[in-house]
Amino acid sequence: MAKSSKSSKAARTERQKLVEQMRAQQKAAERRRGMMIVVVCSVVAVLIVGLAAYQPVKNWWAGRAYRGKDVAQIGAPASVCRKPTTKPATGNQQHIPDGSPVTYPEAPPAFGKHYVDPDPMARKFYTAADRPALGTLVHNEEHGYTILWYDDSVAGDSGQMTQVKAIASKFAGTSDLRDKFKAVPWTQDDGKAFPSGQHIAFTHWSVGGVQNAAAGAAQQQGVWQYCSSVSGAALSSFMDKYPFSDSPEPNGM
Repeated sequence: MAKSSKSSKAARTERQKLVEQMRAQQKAAERRRGMMIVVVCSVVAVLIVGLAAYQPVKNWWAGRAYRGKDVAQIGAPASVCRKPTTKPATGNQQHIPDGSPVTYPEAPPAFGKHYVDPDPMARKFYTAADRPALGTLVHNEEHGYTILWYDDSVAGDSGQMTQVKAIASKFAGTSDLRDKFKAVPWTQDDGKAFPSGQHIAFTHWSVGGVQNAAAGAAQQQGVWQYCSSVSGAALSSFMDKYPFSDSPEPNGM
């Protein structure tokens, strides 16, 4: 009987050891799963942060070659651009509600009736994903902005896009009215294509020269210059010839 009691006690001890071993293994497995969850979450967090930082870092790295250079030193020489052309302008102070349907016959527009509010001066570069409406940008032109428009072929060329962004960065600022500049896309949905072989356009709403600033609408004209590729040299000359002060409302922001 004593022997049977000892055997039963040994069996219980053995079972208890087995149960404790299984519990220990289960706890170890739970710790491993917990650690895996922590590791996976950490990796996902790092990836999210890395992806968020990737584009700014990429842009910084791509544009490093243009730091310290003037606008005129970026891109191709001015010879890649045609001579500026002009057309009598209409639409001064002709405001329509934001979002109203409006079409412009030119590609891109340099004047015309426009939305009530211009785009703020702070932003200089846009893509097709976030560009203001054409009616908004035409109001900016009325205030003296020069706009660099790039078409879909430039948008798909990383080298030229780096140059466009580098040019836009040279006009960073909100207080110096000479920084009235924006670089924006012109897409197939906006209207007809630029002239054959031309992929960049500069536009300005002029009053026919600074000396005509008080002459009213009679002297106003739209100005276009088309280029086959990005040219900071041509843009610099264009903005010298058609400054912000040569516009219907030069003091408007």
